[in-house]
Amino acid sequence: MAGLKIKKGDHVVVVSGKDKGKKGEVLKMLPTENRAIVKGVSMVRRHQRQSATQDGGIITKEAPIHVSNLALEDPKDGKPTRVGYKFLKDGRKVRFAKRSGEVIDG
Repeated sequence: MAGLKIKKGDHVVVVSGKDKGKKGEVLKMLPTENRAIVKGVSMVRRHQRQSATQDGGIITKEAPIHVSNLALEDPKDGKPTRVGYKFLKDGRKVRFAKRSGEVIDG
């Protein structure tokens, strides 16, 4: 399995599906399933049993979305972009937005 180009904390844009066009932050990556949980995207209602920490009832939470339906948000203009890798002068390997050439990792 190839490594995923999206990481926890990234800002992404949904490029297909019922939430197409929505933007959000990646809360959790599920690399074995090639899925991500994105804040405010792919919301589903689930019955929750009452526990010591949480009340019971019907709650709304984010469902995992496949990474093929996500694209990284370009830091310059906020539009979807593809991701590339390059090495900086100091030898660090960083991700960059192919749309603008902007470095994503600090």
